[in-house]
Amino acid sequence: MTTAVPPPIPKAAGSLPLLGHAIPLMRDNLAFIASLRNYGPLVEIRLQPQQPTVVINDPALIRTMLVDVAPTLDKGRFFEKMGQLLGDSVVSAAGAEHVRKRRQLQPAFRHTEIARYVDLMREQVTTIAGWAPGQVLDVREAMVKLSLDMLAATVFSSSIEPQAFDQLRHDLSVVMNGVGTRIMLPDWAEKLPLPANRRFTAARDAVRATINKAVDQLRASGRDTGDMLSMLLKAEDEATGQPLTPHQICSEILTLAVAGTETTASVLAWVLYELARHPEIDERVQTELDEVLGERPVTFDDLTQLPYLGRVVTEATRLHHTGWLVTRRTLQETRIGQWEIPAGTELAYCQHALHRDPALFPDPLAFIPDRWLDGGQPALPDGAFLPFGAGKHKCIGDRFAQAEITTAIATLVRAWRLELAPGQKIRPVARATVRPSTLHMTARRREDNRQTASAGSP
Repeated sequence: MTTAVPPPIPKAAGSLPLLGHAIPLMRDNLAFIASLRNYGPLVEIRLQPQQPTVVINDPALIRTMLVDVAPTLDKGRFFEKMGQLLGDSVVSAAGAEHVRKRRQLQPAFRHTEIARYVDLMREQVTTIAGWAPGQVLDVREAMVKLSLDMLAATVFSSSIEPQAFDQLRHDLSVVMNGVGTRIMLPDWAEKLPLPANRRFTAARDAVRATINKAVDQLRASGRDTGDMLSMLLKAEDEATGQPLTPHQICSEILTLAVAGTETTASVLAWVLYELARHPEIDERVQTELDEVLGERPVTFDDLTQLPYLGRVVTEATRLHHTGWLVTRRTLQETRIGQWEIPAGTELAYCQHALHRDPALFPDPLAFIPDRWLDGGQPALPDGAFLPFGAGKHKCIGDRFAQAEITTAIATLVRAWRLELAPGQKIRPVARATVRPSTLHMTARRREDNRQTASAGSP
């Protein structure tokens, strides 16, 4: 008997010498990556002119990459570029080093800690009362500010001064945009003496300097503020038995800062956008909040009692997922489905495209929270819905993020309704993460809306 030879992995059209697929990626990276499903379960693109990247479109094969063959893989290109900011953090580390770093951070995400964080998060959302009725907001920027405020309360216990936090936000934006560009361009481009490269380096150094200063000040004070930063200051390096170095602490805090601002802010903005587009969904959220909470504020114990709001958030992470390129790299010849992938090959998949695949999600571009009810849609195969990844590298802060987003929305939408400014065409934009393009909305107090409705009723 002869063994069937798998078909060759197709190559995506449009690759150029020296540039690879940089041009279609820079033109519209989300559309280009989504188009790759037309080639089949695997397709080869070029992020580096001389090194292939195999993009995986099939859910079962994505799960194989993330779970089954994970021990034979390194983190790959995306995480190397993120490492230029984060250093050797839990996100960028692989293998035994990743496991060790994950154990060091795990206490910060225990059930009891998240329950305590919810009260801190809710207090920060309440400060949004400073909005003026009728004010037109850049919603994503407003959500970035809110996310930073929640980060300050839970990670830094307000250890960083407001002015320094404003600068940190600006510098993080520059770096994250730069990371997104560096993923798409060949490595040689970042070595050119260009203004963008100089801005990236200056902003990266400034971000680390700000975090290092906060670490040094808290260490010198000897205070235990009960936040994540204090936990890291008390943690020990398993390999040496010594306290974590300032560089190690800075890397992990930066990881929390990036995850807690870039991704959280985008999901919050998308939820508010969809509630504005769908008044009937907004009304169901309000009804559920009224029934469960009455007049009191949301608490950690309430989060599991808000199933419809939970489905709204889940649907937002499906339709508007913030991840557009997750990478790994083979350390040895690795079997993915029928194919033997050579050592040194980049592997990648796109959560944003996966979650919009019409073969998996009927009417994939529609925002339908009730698709997550039992029987709401056909059963999904393993690997089809990965809001927080899978396997040993699954996001360590998944429960924290869900609690943060649900708390923020439950608190925010009871006080405010945001209305879309007319004439806008909102689209997803992918840099290091996927975010909404400029999103302007008008803030209306809920009580004002109810009074107007009451005055107009017979």
